[in-house]
Amino acid sequence: MDGLGYRPGVGVMLVNAAGQVFVGRRIDNREGDWWQMPQGGVDPGEDLREAALRELAEETGVTEAHATIIGEMGETIRYDLPEELIGKLWGGKYRGQEQGWFCLRFTGTDADIRLDAHDPAEFCEWKWVEPDRLPELIVPFKKRVYRAVVEAFRELA
Repeated sequence: MDGLGYRPGVGVMLVNAAGQVFVGRRIDNREGDWWQMPQGGVDPGEDLREAALRELAEETGVTEAHATIIGEMGETIRYDLPEELIGKLWGGKYRGQEQGWFCLRFTGTDADIRLDAHDPAEFCEWKWVEPDRLPELIVPFKKRVYRAVVEAFRELA
């Protein structure tokens, strides 16, 4: 694990007019009742803002027509994968992820959210939740990240 680096990534806190945050239930994790915000890898040469908007569109169908960036964390956040996942995710190249996080205001309607916008879909269901609930909904190894994101964007939500 010592020789492995961190996968470059982004995350999106999509906030509706009521101050609630979008979370999706991952299709590939049926072992628990875990929900997460849109997030994913950064393509080579891709700007973090571009990556955040791309990931949001791929995972939720929400484009810039219905979402505006209203905040960006000043620093990236790293997390390590649990030992049992190292070597199984991302071709075994990474020990975890280093993410840049963005807060976006959702200006559309629930009908604008389309989990099937990208094939394959990442989420099987979605809901709006209060920001303070986010750390309890995510897989345990990402709780610290979600606490930091909630704190960073609390005033924006």
